[in-house]
Amino acid sequence: MSTVKRKALGRGLAALIPGAPSHTAGSTAVGSAAGAAAARTLTDSRNGLRTVAIEEVHPSRDQPRQSFDEVRLGELAESIRSQGVIQPVVVRTRAQGGYELIAGERRWRAAQRAGLHEIPAVVREVAPTRAFEMAMVENLQRADLNPIEEAAGYQRLIGEHGYTQESLATRVGKDRTTITNALRLLRLPASVRDLVIDGRISMGHARALLGLESVEAMERLARRIAAREMSVRQVEALVRRERGSGNGAAPAPAKPASASARDLGERLARALGTRVKVIEKGRDSGHVEIHYHSLDQLDGIVTRLLPS
Repeated sequence: MSTVKRKALGRGLAALIPGAPSHTAGSTAVGSAAGAAAARTLTDSRNGLRTVAIEEVHPSRDQPRQSFDEVRLGELAESIRSQGVIQPVVVRTRAQGGYELIAGERRWRAAQRAGLHEIPAVVREVAPTRAFEMAMVENLQRADLNPIEEAAGYQRLIGEHGYTQESLATRVGKDRTTITNALRLLRLPASVRDLVIDGRISMGHARALLGLESVEAMERLARRIAAREMSVRQVEALVRRERGSGNGAAPAPAKPASASARDLGERLARALGTRVKVIEKGRDSGHVEIHYHSLDQLDGIVTRLLPS
């Protein structure tokens, strides 16, 4: 049985919050009596860092991350119980009192499990839109989001906060194709998305499943992947087979074009100025493929076929 390697607790607030204190092995830890006393000596007037009562901190309804691994959460609680909270959470003040989490909900939950009454926090006065963006970026930097949470976060930033795929890619430091491929995962059926969230199928498996046309086919193959631990390459081959024929058999090789079909295709190509292929389906049936590479070329083809 393979062991799951625990992820590091983060790259530091400096990567997310300009001006926030960086933390090293000698940084202040809050959890023990000595650590809590040391934390209170920090000057919050300059950098927004303070110690707050843990019951004054509330989770955000806009948290991009929705699933928390119970085993890893318990491990973090044990670490906090012995070492304290090394990295502060990030919060903003609430109109109704207390603070709303921007980043660090897993640390906050683990601190509660560890029995802490206080937690170090960096207070940032930001609008809700900016708070969600900060939470999204923080989770992406830590690679804490599963692929479906990541895709849903991208969709919210685009749909509710006015980003384009290009501007969002620049903001979160990703390639635009990465954003596009992530958003495609939201087309998966809910049952398949659940398998991705649970880690039973990978993002590569999920992307291959999108090649299928029906929800039933996606769900059926997703269950096979989860049960048999198939590789992505195996899934891609199965998808190609299913797309080629409805019964899963390998598609029959294409029948070579007859001499008359090739001749007609060449004549049409010369007349239209583009590649044309005549495909015979039966003795007296078939179809014609007319290729174009730009809208201007398409306009020229239409003009030749439909002269005014």
